[in-house]
Amino acid sequence: MTITEASRLQSVLDAIDAANREDPVLETDPESGQEVPRALLYGQRMSRMLEAFAPGSGELVRIAVRAQHIRRWTVPRGDYPEGRAGYRRWRTDLARYHAEVTGGLMAERGYDSREIEHVGKLQRKEGIKSDPEAQLLEDVACLVFLRHYLADFVAEHGHKHDEEKLLGIIRKTWRKMSEQAHAAALAQHLPEEIRAVVHQALEAG
Repeated sequence: MTITEASRLQSVLDAIDAANREDPVLETDPESGQEVPRALLYGQRMSRMLEAFAPGSGELVRIAVRAQHIRRWTVPRGDYPEGRAGYRRWRTDLARYHAEVTGGLMAERGYDSREIEHVGKLQRKEGIKSDPEAQLLEDVACLVFLRHYLADFVAEHGHKHDEEKLLGIIRKTWRKMSEQAHAAALAQHLPEEIRAVVHQALEAG
């Protein structure tokens, strides 16, 4: 990557962070102990996971990974009908929105239409299981969920009457992942309680 390419990439990553820094919901970062805008923390976790799982990944996938949830809070789930159909519509609209916002930031920094469209396709999750970079983005998102957010789901759905829902979430996540991501997930330093729930879901599924 040339100096110009590197500075262009850093410029768009900084712009993504600036957009996500506006998230009004704060989350405590266990590493620093400080409260951080939730979307900002998520994007940075995504980038760190990408570097750990697939170091040296290309410029465009690095952008798509960092912007996976860009300004997500502005499209709340509550604006859509309850139920599976409402959820799917929300997720589809979110992906399009993320792609539009990211594409605008990229255009301002000299990326061409082909590059912007490629990142948009990744964010819209087009070609998972056929496009290696789309699968990579999905793998990273699943690994981040298992590492940083599954514990919240366990706390919320870990009761006996919610157990099957929790196990179903884990199985669904697992099915989205590549074999390489499966190995990486099992190698992660997860709390013992979380590791036990993951193994329970896989054994039962």
